[in-house]
Amino acid sequence: MAQPQPEAESAAPLPRPTLESVAERAGVSRATASRVINGGTGVREPLREKVQKAVEELGYVPNLAARTLVTRRNQAVAVVVAEPESRLFSDPFFAQHLRGISRELSAADNQMVLLFIEDQQDYQRVGRYLAGGHVDGALLFSLHQSDPLPEMARRVGLPTVIGGRPGWPGAESDRELVYVDSDNRGGARTAVQHLRSLGRTRIATITGPLDQTSSMDRLDGYRDLLPDGDSALIAVGDFTPEGGRRAMAELLERRPDLDAVFAASDQMASGALHVLRTHGRTVPDDVAVVGFDDVESIAAWTEPPLTTIRQDIEEMGRLMARLLLRRLNTPSQPLTPTSVITPTRLILRGSA
Repeated sequence: MAQPQPEAESAAPLPRPTLESVAERAGVSRATASRVINGGTGVREPLREKVQKAVEELGYVPNLAARTLVTRRNQAVAVVVAEPESRLFSDPFFAQHLRGISRELSAADNQMVLLFIEDQQDYQRVGRYLAGGHVDGALLFSLHQSDPLPEMARRVGLPTVIGGRPGWPGAESDRELVYVDSDNRGGARTAVQHLRSLGRTRIATITGPLDQTSSMDRLDGYRDLLPDGDSALIAVGDFTPEGGRRAMAELLERRPDLDAVFAASDQMASGALHVLRTHGRTVPDDVAVVGFDDVESIAAWTEPPLTTIRQDIEEMGRLMARLLLRRLNTPSQPLTPTSVITPTRLILRGSA
């Protein structure tokens, strides 16, 4: 009868590599190893390469708390979205924007901390977090009129970059404000000009929420080319498909003879297309439709495919993160430029 074998003893965990062991492996002082690992300057390139090789060979992971004491940096950035969580995860615009931010921060070895604003009470929670020293800076976007977030960040001295043109009084003359936006007004003008070039004369628009500058700028672009337009051809939406459906139904009730629609987002344009189809209007023969965004998961999959104004959403996220990181890495140097406006362009498909 076979005798039971004794259970093998579990191997003791290997000791975690220390900064001292990295310095010893690289043949440098502890101070030199620390400067290399924490991104310091003044170390000759051959020694830097030795330390980096030792880090890889030993699998050394810096102690975050110790690094923070040395660098006074958390290597973390708050991304605060002034929208409910449900909106953030249902709108592909935000997914593309966050992807750009995340990729830029990850490339610089920074963590993204995502915070939402569901209701007014959340401002206190987010404000406490931003004031708590957990992050090095903040990226704020989808702000609404008189949103307190920028002032909260300023009050605690937190470097900030804003997504979208700030619209509160005095914002345009504030040299401390840094923001990234697209040419919303110019893009809207391009959309309306295209519809006019098709011979359309009763051009309606579905706006976004009028407490956001992107919506106002796109409405202003529409009015630039139709300064004497009929107010019955303007309906307010909310950047959602359902908002586009409601606004389109409202427009058809007021002006059943309309022959074109500029929707201020692809999401709203998709809702408008649904309503036009259910009302027996063919697109583009009866009604031509142009959207705004060129969101990859919407524009090419509508029926017909959506003609739209393209803004580089992911690149805008990258630019926001890039500007903030530059500000964090060179705090004594002024930012140039203080804002970035990215171009837009018309993408022709089947709807107009």
